[in-house]
Amino acid sequence: MHDPAERPLTVAIDGPAASGKGTLAKRLAVVLGVPHLDTGLLYRAVGRRVLDAGADPADAAAATDAAVALVPEDLSRADLRGPVADAAAAKVASVPGVRAALLDFQRRFAQGGAVLDGRDIGTVVLPDAPVKLFVTAGLDVRAQRRYQELVSRGGAVPDFETIRAEMAARDEADRTRTAAPLRPAEDAAILDTSDLDADGALARAEAIIRWKLGV
Repeated sequence: MHDPAERPLTVAIDGPAASGKGTLAKRLAVVLGVPHLDTGLLYRAVGRRVLDAGADPADAAAATDAAVALVPEDLSRADLRGPVADAAAAKVASVPGVRAALLDFQRRFAQGGAVLDGRDIGTVVLPDAPVKLFVTAGLDVRAQRRYQELVSRGGAVPDFETIRAEMAARDEADRTRTAAPLRPAEDAAILDTSDLDADGALARAEAIIRWKLGV
């Protein structure tokens, strides 16, 4: 679909939790022959650093210091998933200093062509990206996906209603935060994965990219 020998292609993917954007981003990066960055891991890693220090992730000073001190090894921690990490990530992501500290890292990563997924890639991080996707799905569908994901990992799993309520709260926090709220970029293509599996989402995304590039 895209010749890596040509000008490197950058794809910005945004969307709420469990919409399928992460899986899609990884697979698109392989198809396009470019690296992938899950920017949500940056905020999860910052949140974990703050928790490790015994501070509240809502503390702007602590969160900003943690973002400045972030190193690549922080992104490979085993505890960056789950409700605790989700809540910490949401809090630090609302701190303007954290977003500023991580912005340059994300932009440098994308310079040679890349697929980045997160919540403000098309609106803030890469507003000039030639291809922007906003991946979404119904709340019940996303909550069920997260429930199945947790079950597959084993151990104690919250009931579906608890997961749904936590996801709804995260959605609201993402949409209403002052710093880079979650919303589609004006020129983003909306991709609803409610009725799509991973292969279907990839095929739809590839069609959108061909249309965007005029190929």
